Amino acid sequence: MTPVVCCDLDGVVWRGEVAIPGSAAAIARLRGAGYRVAFLTNNSNGRTADYVAKLAAAGVEATEDDVLTSAHAAAAHLTDIMPVGARVLVCAGPGVGEAVTAAGFVVVDSVPADAVVVGWHREFDFERLTRAADAVRSGARFVATNADPTYPIPGGFVPGAGALVAAVAVAGGVAPEVAGKPESPTVALVRARLGDDGIVVGDRPSTDGALAVALGWPFALVLSGVAGSPGEEAIPDPPPAYVTADLAAFAAALLGG
Repeated sequence: MTPVVCCDLDGVVWRGEVAIPGSAAAIARLRGAGYRVAFLTNNSNGRTADYVAKLAAAGVEATEDDVLTSAHAAAAHLTDIMPVGARVLVCAGPGVGEAVTAAGFVVVDSVPADAVVVGWHREFDFERLTRAADAVRSGARFVATNADPTYPIPGGFVPGAGALVAAVAVAGGVAPEVAGKPESPTVALVRARLGDDGIVVGDRPSTDGALAVALGWPFALVLSGVAGSPGEEAIPDPPPAYVTADLAAFAAALLGG
């Protein structure tokens, strides 16, 4: 089976809307060396086709089969805990709505609801918080796409899905079931879609690195996103298998110059 490089997006291929220099060439080089490069992001906001289009704009060819998100993990988790046709309140972006609908659930925007899925979206406001918390307090299962506190953008960071999830958890009085990296729904998704032989590349040790441990794969930490930035996560001690400045430097280290 072709070995896989399972590559994060935010902080690895791009920061916000800006591609990280050398990332597209690095992906082409890895593919030329015989690796399958697939993409796994905890950012659930976009539809699968949106990420394919954004990769193309960054100079990276990809198909929808190459892209996995925490929205897919959340939808897979829902299929494990409730019947098809259940009502799901989506407090998240269009990527979650797409994934939940494709899994056979009915998307609603108010109670009654059987489950609530919270993910990152810029439209999050007091009304959305109120509806999500009301559903959770009424007994709906509370699923978080992920718990990342921040996402890297050019020049800094923005609040991540974890900030939104925390607000709903406090207002609803219930801790979430987290689906994204590094939790078991994502581990199962990666194994089902990408197989058992790979390397995880990411910028956040607490998620990307922990996922690599759960999979039993080497971890390549790149310093173009979260890790090593002031106020963000430190480089682990002992360090992972690879620690490089960016994806281009990782490809050079893996392939030998």
